[in-house]
Parts: sequence; structure tokens; C-alpha cells
Amino acid sequence: MHLSTTEKRNYLIGFIFIIFMVATATLLHDMEIILPEIGALTAGTWIYQNGGWINQPVKIFLAPSGTAIIGFLINQLTIGYAEKVLLGLLLMLILLRILHSNLAPSFATGLLPIIINATHWSFIVAILLFTLMLMCGVFIQGSYKQTSPSTPIQNRHMLIFTLMAIIWVGSVWFFGFSQMAAIPPVMVVFFEVLQKPNYHWKMATKHFIALVGAATIGVLVHLLFTSWLLSTAISLPLVFVLLQILKINLPAAFAFPLLALVLPTSMFHMLPITAIIATTFFLGSMVVLKKIKLSYQIESNKS
Repeated sequence: MHLSTTEKRNYLIGFIFIIFMVATATLLHDMEIILPEIGALTAGTWIYQNGGWINQPVKIFLAPSGTAIIGFLINQLTIGYAEKVLLGLLLMLILLRILHSNLAPSFATGLLPIIINATHWSFIVAILLFTLMLMCGVFIQGSYKQTSPSTPIQNRHMLIFTLMAIIWVGSVWFFGFSQMAAIPPVMVVFFEVLQKPNYHWKMATKHFIALVGAATIGVLVHLLFTSWLLSTAISLPLVFVLLQILKINLPAAFAFPLLALVLPTSMFHMLPITAIIATTFFLGSMVVLKKIKLSYQIESNKS
């Protein structure tokens, strides 16, 4: 894809912003300041200027911050990991419904404190500060003024998301792989495509390659370079190249290299495999559901 001068500038500023976050975490020796979904949010709001994400700039601050607080508080509960994930997802859906927001990365910011077992308030402070900066960036760009209001989450979408999450979490828990219960970038893409009228195998395949590829890049680069900062500086351009080859804009892909930096060791080495299984389940199911819906509509029109 050919990039205009403005797009090149936006990519550069976006990457610098993400690297600034990782550099801050490095200087303070605090892993909980590395927020993978800030990578996705930066790409979606600043670089791609996704209309559905930026049309209400204040919610770029409110929604991810609110879900992060939910996840942080749930993580303090003395219940199992899988139960924390399910409870968190349900409460996050309710919050997004109350806020009339469909900002998908909010699920990821809410799941992160559960995944990394965040216990320090620096995590909440970091979420508040970085989402506030992104919100200000959207106001400064001004592109949100040309967007249409996004459609609030529909009840049937909430139901499908909840049922699919229950099936996924229940399955991985049953087979003894509860650490696979939460894969934020995949959940984000699933929630996004759930709200689209159509979704086909061709696009699902591109999303699969992008997500699994980004997860693999994140793991391999971090295995070669243990430095958080160096890993980020190398991984982001590689994910950018991957998305350019696939000719798609997928903000969630930029979260995977950062996620690789903060995952516990047991989850880190399994990340590409987990991404393959989770992406196949969620996106494959979405294609099937959309086809069933389309077939039903065709039959209804005939009758």
C-alpha cells in the first residue's frame, strides 16, 4: 500500500509514542507500565484514524481506563484464573454498554492486569496517563469531527460474545490450558468483526496470518533481544511490513509484540501456538455464523 506523507508522519509519531511508553517502563524498571493495547489503540486512533474508535474522543480515555480498573480489581479476588477472565469480560461488556461505546481494545486493557497479575497502582496510573494522551492526540488531529456516531453494542452481539467467551474459556480450562483463556488481541478482532454485517474466509485468513505472524514476530525478536526497548523498536516495523504485504489495517496486530514482553514465561513460549488456536476458533466461528445469518436472510427474502 502506498503511504502518503501524512500517513508516514502518523506512523512515525505513533511508533515513537509506543517506544516512549516502553522506554519509560525500562527506566523505571516497571513491567506493568508496558501496556500492549496502547499499541493497538495508537494504531487505531492516531495512525489509521478508525472512525468507530475516534468519533467520541473522551471514551478513548473512559472505556479502556474503566475496564483496566475492573480487571485490576478482579485480579485481587481469590478465584481461579479462568473465572477471573470470564467475570472480567462480563463486567467489561456491561461497562461498554453503559458508556455506549464499542471500543474493542477496552477488552484488552481489562484483561491485561489479570494476565500479568498486576498488583501495583503504577499499572492504573500508566493506563490513565497514556489513554489521556491518546485522547488529546485525537482532539488535536481533529479527524473525529468528520466521523459518524458509532452504533452502540447490540444485545445479540453481547450474547454471542459472552457465549463464545464461555465456550473458549471452559474448553481451555477443561483441557488443562487455562493460561490460554485470555488472548487480548484476538478478542479485540473478534469483537470488531462481530459487529460487521459480513465476514468472509478471505479476510479471516488475512487476519489469521496477521495475528499469528505478529505473535511469532514478538516472541522471536524478544528471544533474540532481551531488551524491552530494542525488541519493540525492531518488532513494530516488522509488523508494519507484514500488514503492508497483506494489504490490511489491523491495529490489534501491533499489540502482540508488546504482549510478548510482559507475559509470564509459561505463556510466552506458547504465544504463537495459542494465537493459532484462539484465532482459528474465534474468527472461524465468526465466518460460519455470518454465513448462517446470510443464508437465513436469503431464505427469508424468498419466502
